[in-house]
Amino acid sequence: MSRPLRAPRFDPRAGFHMEGKDSGPSVPQGLLKAARSSGQLNLAGRNLGEVPQCVWRINMDIPEEANQNLSFSSTERWWEQTDLTKLIISSNKLQSLSDDLRLLPALTVLDIHDNQLTSLPSAIRELENLQKLNISHNKLKMLPEEITSLKNLKALHLQHNELTCIPEGFEHLSSLEDLDLSNNRLATVPAGFALLSSLLRLNLSSNQLKSLPAEISRMKRLKHLDCDSNLLETVPPDVGSMESLELLYLRRNKLRVLPEFPSSRQLKELYLSENQIEMLGAEHLQHLQAILVLDLRGNKLQSVPEEMALLQSLERLDLSNNDISSLPCSLGNLHLKFLALEGNPLRTIRREIIAKGTQEVLKYLRSKIKDDGTSQNDFVPKTAMTLPSESRVNVHAIVTLKLLDYSDKQAALIPDDIFDATKSNIITSVNFSKNQLCEIPQRIIELKEMVSDVNLSFNKLSFVSQELCLFQKLTFLDLRFKVLPAVLYHIPTLEAVLISNNQVGSVDPQKMKLMENLSTLDLQNNDLLQIPPELGNCVQLRTLLLDGNPFRVPRAAILMKGTAAVLEYLRDRIPA
Repeated sequence: MSRPLRAPRFDPRAGFHMEGKDSGPSVPQGLLKAARSSGQLNLAGRNLGEVPQCVWRINMDIPEEANQNLSFSSTERWWEQTDLTKLIISSNKLQSLSDDLRLLPALTVLDIHDNQLTSLPSAIRELENLQKLNISHNKLKMLPEEITSLKNLKALHLQHNELTCIPEGFEHLSSLEDLDLSNNRLATVPAGFALLSSLLRLNLSSNQLKSLPAEISRMKRLKHLDCDSNLLETVPPDVGSMESLELLYLRRNKLRVLPEFPSSRQLKELYLSENQIEMLGAEHLQHLQAILVLDLRGNKLQSVPEEMALLQSLERLDLSNNDISSLPCSLGNLHLKFLALEGNPLRTIRREIIAKGTQEVLKYLRSKIKDDGTSQNDFVPKTAMTLPSESRVNVHAIVTLKLLDYSDKQAALIPDDIFDATKSNIITSVNFSKNQLCEIPQRIIELKEMVSDVNLSFNKLSFVSQELCLFQKLTFLDLRFKVLPAVLYHIPTLEAVLISNNQVGSVDPQKMKLMENLSTLDLQNNDLLQIPPELGNCVQLRTLLLDGNPFRVPRAAILMKGTAAVLEYLRDRIPA
């Protein structure tokens, strides 16, 4: 009986080695076989002291199974294997990586977090396709300059190492969107960081930074900046000009004063707890029209400005552990979900009222407004001027905040004297929310060349006029509808559309894709029975919120993974 011929250990015609037994740690053949098919290999938590040679050579050597079987089905032809694109070797005991890393040039994801690495090989520069590199939770004291050659890198996680400096040329990582340098030993941030033009998220928390470079404000796309737990005594004033910034963390520093935020109209969350801030003025608040969370816990504030009541989007306000003795009654007009006041020497509110929670405190403050004979809907700060014939017009908001505010009046029409009061003033924001408007006021078109923010939420609008298309600078529009108005698709400057808590039953993904500047789409709590797969082609979206709708797919587990995962899931379901 003849025996089948075994393949030679080296086949010069194929240019491959036979996959033999490594002297080091072994990897189950089943894992290697699956990796050749999927392009992904996960060796996390295997107690490895070094990376087996067969891993580096997975796309070069003839697999072991080819040694036993020279006939292959169409699904087992090893020479048609998929290049390894994702390698996870986290949570092992690796102290170094071999230069053989260069043998995996197709890698797009390399995860080596939670090891004992003290350095990286210079061969890392040859991973030209790498998009995500996770080296967090190691013992790196420095990075090789070669890392700056990874031009396609989008995410770089370096947190929890021992880095004291950043290599020159870091600004060459032009595709980088997510950079985490938290929990290292950095004392400075290179000014060259300003050239990381694609960066969306920068985490510098838990370092030894005493200052930030003013050039950081040039990061025009940056949305998330975390500088918690450093030694910052000041923040460059230019930080307040970062137009895309949505989340700013400055907790546990040594700040005494705050910058103003004249251009940060997208800023939604500002965390300033455990600093040494003594004063909060109108100039610090007047531009924070989109703010949802303001954390001032553990500072040295002695008072709260009346202008705080103009932050009509504010949902969470933490003033605990300060030196505040009284609160402006106008705070009662805010729509807060959470208000923390503990640890203050308050004299004007009894402790038992505070103990009953946020809504009782707000109710008490509103009652004090009535007791003082002031309409709770017509808050005018003490510093505001009031025209004799226009007592319902908040002139302070017009002059100082560039805000035309006639909200929460339950009005069916906006009076002419509200528009007349703007006169020659520049108006950038309009708030007509919480009224009974059935159509958009015609005179709003008078502000078309100035206004960037329009809030018409909580009205009775059934359609939107085409005249909204004439607003040259409109970037933020807050509405409440049963049907998404077609006119919205024709406003090219729109960056955020917030239509949560409506009865919207459908969206047009083809038209949505044409809204090139749209980065935020909030469709939460509507009547969407299905999400069109083509919505996945709206790659311009950075935030897509879909919770609270009756559709079955995508499932909650997909939604929890975030916008990028949802869009990818939808694209995969587009019919071929």
